[in-house]
Amino acid sequence: MTESTYLRALRERVLVFDGAMGTSIQGYDLTAEDFGGAELEGCNDYLVITRPDVIEEIHTSFLEAGCDALETDTFRSNRITLGEYGLGERVREVNVAAARIARRAADRFTTPERPRFVAGSIGPSGFLPSASDPTLGNITFAELVPVFAEQARGSWKGAWTCS
Repeated sequence: MTESTYLRALRERVLVFDGAMGTSIQGYDLTAEDFGGAELEGCNDYLVITRPDVIEEIHTSFLEAGCDALETDTFRSNRITLGEYGLGERVREVNVAAARIARRAADRFTTPERPRFVAGSIGPSGFLPSASDPTLGNITFAELVPVFAEQARGSWKGAWTCS
């Protein structure tokens, strides 16, 4: 079996990941229209659909600063949290779009000597299965597994289908 480019690079040097996507988005002073309407305002993950140019510009800034790996703009792009905005059925679309944007930016900076990588960002669901709180603990680990699996499949598909 051949070693992946990522593992080989990791063995050779420290890889620097990007960070502060949310803070970077705030610096753009976006309007409700940029998010797709007042009901979607604040759904940073949906900007990969409504303002992919902003997300790609942020990725590019991270690469220009020297990062090796971009995290997709999908921290809360799961069925539960996107559902808070009425976007629960668009999980795959959002994750694929985010991964494609990141992959496109990474590919522009990749060289044979220094490949750039894309990592799918998967954040919280807003629930804590182990919590005794009746609201936060109102889900089981088994119920969360397919939620995050769906998100991961979208990110993976998008990262490998970029042209």
